[in-house]
Amino acid sequence: MATPPDESRFALQKDRMLRAAAQCFNAKGYSGTSLKDVAALLGLTDAALYYYVRNKEELVYLCYVRAADMGREAMAAAVAGGGSGLDKVRRYIAGHAEGIVGPSGPMAIMSEIPSLTPAHRDEILTLSRRHSRAFEGLIEEGIADGSIAACDVRMTGNAIMGAINWIPKWFHGDAATARRITEHFPDILTGSLAARPKS
Repeated sequence: MATPPDESRFALQKDRMLRAAAQCFNAKGYSGTSLKDVAALLGLTDAALYYYVRNKEELVYLCYVRAADMGREAMAAAVAGGGSGLDKVRRYIAGHAEGIVGPSGPMAIMSEIPSLTPAHRDEILTLSRRHSRAFEGLIEEGIADGSIAACDVRMTGNAIMGAINWIPKWFHGDAATARRITEHFPDILTGSLAARPKS
């Protein structure tokens, strides 16, 4: 097997670092996590992490960018799959949950945005708001096509996104639980959304 180029090795190691950092930040929070904690989880010296990041703030920022990228990919796949608004909402929930509990996880909970530098904070908030608006757009699409009952779109979107984004706080890597999440969360979170057939 050919040795991957340095750039590929760097990307793989960086992704491994960000998954370990997400695990630490989710368990201990920003203030309770040190670079030494992340390095210990990886079996590295904390000095080795400086090859990838300058400080802890940059590390949590990169974790948030990674989480935002995963959410955007789940949204793109949901839209590309077609169907009704409700179909897309369900597909998005399944895809986002899979990203969190599957091989790509864990993802960092975006609970420490105020700890970021102003530039990083503004970027992450912009990404988060854009994503929330895209999800609300799927709900609006479902209301328009009749697959989703009329509802408060903003509150419905916040409730569903909040439930998804909090998964990393209580999920700890059990494969059986991961399967249950991906199988049942779409039903649980859309159970009250579907429009009732007209009598």
